Amino acid sequence: MKLSDTQFESLYEAAMSAARKAGEHIQRKVGEHRETNRKEGGSSLASQVVTEVDLESQEIVLDCLSSSVEEYSLGILTEESEDDSSRLNSDYFWCIDPLDGTLPFVEGTPGYSVSISLVDRSGIPVIGVVYDPAGNEMFHAASGIGSFRENVSIADPGELGGGTELSWFMDRSMKSVPEYEKVVADMEELAVATGHSGLRIVDHAGAALNGVWVASQSPAIYFKLPKAKKGGGSFWDFAASACFVSEWGRPPADIHGDLLDLNRPGSTFMNEKGVLYSSHAELSDAIIKWYRDGYS
Repeated sequence: MKLSDTQFESLYEAAMSAARKAGEHIQRKVGEHRETNRKEGGSSLASQVVTEVDLESQEIVLDCLSSSVEEYSLGILTEESEDDSSRLNSDYFWCIDPLDGTLPFVEGTPGYSVSISLVDRSGIPVIGVVYDPAGNEMFHAASGIGSFRENVSIADPGELGGGTELSWFMDRSMKSVPEYEKVVADMEELAVATGHSGLRIVDHAGAALNGVWVASQSPAIYFKLPKAKKGGGSFWDFAASACFVSEWGRPPADIHGDLLDLNRPGSTFMNEKGVLYSSHAELSDAIIKWYRDGYS
């Protein structure tokens, strides 16, 4: 099924409306006492923690998008429900993380968001929406339209270097990788080698915001290394931000430089090949070389 321009715009608006409505609900719940439970997930704590607010946000998003699912025969993949494989049998599917960054949310610190993407059957995200409730900011993009922070188009990153700091957006799980201190030292060297004054580490947010911030706060990098244990984020952690940075001109890849596959059969986890976002091709090339020649 090929969506008309009008249909596509309607789905784009629906995703933004759903993300904002769910995000406003999440923000009202910040600081309230709540029970934190564990679910079967990846190897990191962030992938296992779930609260009732995750489930409430998911219910809000699904309610907002239910009419589009029926009208356009869309599949659904969402973090807090079992993968029913509808994503594999539909021309498009909604890929939803109703509360990305549950740990900062529980702690009452910024870094959590609502992430919604429309992904086609081949695994390419064509709509991406990440709403930051704490900052009341909407990051959104759609295929052929561009990437926006609220209503402002994200500017081209310009030339690399120039004496500015390189921002490294990092999930907390990065701190548990083998030889973490050496990884930090290597990234500090990489920053200087690519013309930057130093390295700024930002490690308080979930994957969705880390991804969009690579574009909105360039020069920047964000990556997750391959690992044997399942985890490394899932499709819903990256689909919306992948659309955002792709429309900006820098599609994310795995640690080997191949484009992300966000609709492969089987596991939705990304641990086998990792994930790599960067504001400049030179940064991606440098990190891929670092991983190939040294870290791995």
